[in-house]
Amino acid sequence: MAQTFIEYSFSIDPRMPWEDILTAELQELPFESFLITDTGLNAYVPINLHSDDFLESVSLLKHSEVKITFQTKEIAPENWNAKWESEFHPVMIGEDCVIRADFHKNQGKRYELIINPKMSFGTGHHPTTHMMMEYVLEEPLDQKTVLDMGCGTGVLGILASMKGAKNVDAIDFDPWCVENTIENANNNACSNIHVMEATSLEVKDSKYDTIFANINRNILLDQIESYSKALKPKGSLFLSGFYLKDVKALQKKCESEHLSLAFTKERETWCALKFVK
Repeated sequence: MAQTFIEYSFSIDPRMPWEDILTAELQELPFESFLITDTGLNAYVPINLHSDDFLESVSLLKHSEVKITFQTKEIAPENWNAKWESEFHPVMIGEDCVIRADFHKNQGKRYELIINPKMSFGTGHHPTTHMMMEYVLEEPLDQKTVLDMGCGTGVLGILASMKGAKNVDAIDFDPWCVENTIENANNNACSNIHVMEATSLEVKDSKYDTIFANINRNILLDQIESYSKALKPKGSLFLSGFYLKDVKALQKKCESEHLSLAFTKERETWCALKFVK
């Protein structure tokens, strides 16, 4: 059932690097979606998870080197579509791929992804999604078995399917994301994407050739062991959703699970890593 959300509109001065730091702190709270704006970012939390002291743990709001102000308002379910339509613009990934909504004109690209994000994360605007999409474009996926862990809008799995993946599993803990991924997969005629609601990976055997996980540092550290078990020998694991300062901890954990770092991407203060089993 559609929910009412509380919208936080943050204004950040100066923007960098504080925008990324604020996003990281906000991700520790039950916000379900973020939108980059001209002055900062908007964050959305279901009204049933909101409280009067909701931002008490966000220490950056009291930092002397940055000025952060915010306003809040309720976003009723029937008002959400009009809001994201006004703020969501097509995103180019390289020369051959575009992410757009169904109300945008066809861009004439080889990979034309129609993504209606609603309250889900994954439109290509955020640096982590952009880097992971680059990885999907670079990786040979024809007839491969693929996992999109923490799928959000399903954008990574949809591109993998378009690139010839044999089978794509998409997993997210959020029912809204599951619903959104199913809708987006259907809109892109990707019939080989199987969407599941789960908080973790339950696969016990080596099932996947390629795993994409764009989540956050703490969840990744907790789940890397399960990714390694589910990955076939010589398979590839792609991780993002964390900062450059987190790379050492993630690399150490991956190496303890017999995963070797093969490639690194950096965008602003964010990072994306490729490991090989």
